[in-house]
Amino acid sequence: MRVRLTDFEALSFDCYGTLIDWETGIAAVLRPWTAAHGVGLDDEALLAAYARHESAAEAAYPGEVYPGILARSMRNLGGELGAPVSDQEAERLARSVPDWPAFPDSCSALAALAARYQLIILSNVDRGSFAASNRRLGVTFSSILTADAIGSYKPSPRNFDALLAEAARLGIGAGRLLHVAQSLFHDHGPAKRAGLPTAWINRRHGRPGWGATPPPTDGITPDWEFGSLAAFTDAVAAEAGPD
Repeated sequence: MRVRLTDFEALSFDCYGTLIDWETGIAAVLRPWTAAHGVGLDDEALLAAYARHESAAEAAYPGEVYPGILARSMRNLGGELGAPVSDQEAERLARSVPDWPAFPDSCSALAALAARYQLIILSNVDRGSFAASNRRLGVTFSSILTADAIGSYKPSPRNFDALLAEAARLGIGAGRLLHVAQSLFHDHGPAKRAGLPTAWINRRHGRPGWGATPPPTDGITPDWEFGSLAAFTDAVAAEAGPD
């Protein structure tokens, strides 16, 4: 029998790309930099180029905190594009996470979901950067797992080992945790390999390419797919029926 969304006790969330619109946040910093240096890339091409450098930096420097990863990625992107990156420009991206907006449906959806599930964050940012985003999201999470505390970045299996250990600590039953995320590369691939069911919040539905995330490296089939977090929340409510 197919598992239902209402069978789960807890939801673990990626944050950036799923709850927080990181593509808008990153582009807001990179766009004026490329304009100042005559780099003729539209936002989609710019985000795709940036994605390669961020994932490479996270793999090569797993112990570096996320603001450092952002600055390093921008400098390496500048090297690829032949555009200089000043310390001030790199610092602007490094400190931009608190300015990144939440998706319009994130707050209301999380509030509704928190009435039914324990909510966990598994994020590639540092705890300080996430704290500013959490204020935008307006919900209290049962646990917040960040890359600086784990010592590695998704898609490393270490991050999902940490998630499973935290779920056990919270008393979440085996098979009762659903991972909810946008990135097939960072989240769905390693989550499935860790044995977790997943729900894909396909924020880029209807648009070509992968945006600020690298393309997935293997065939991945999430257990559910929704075009927004609101649609996911509506599906939970439909299963649950009237109160």
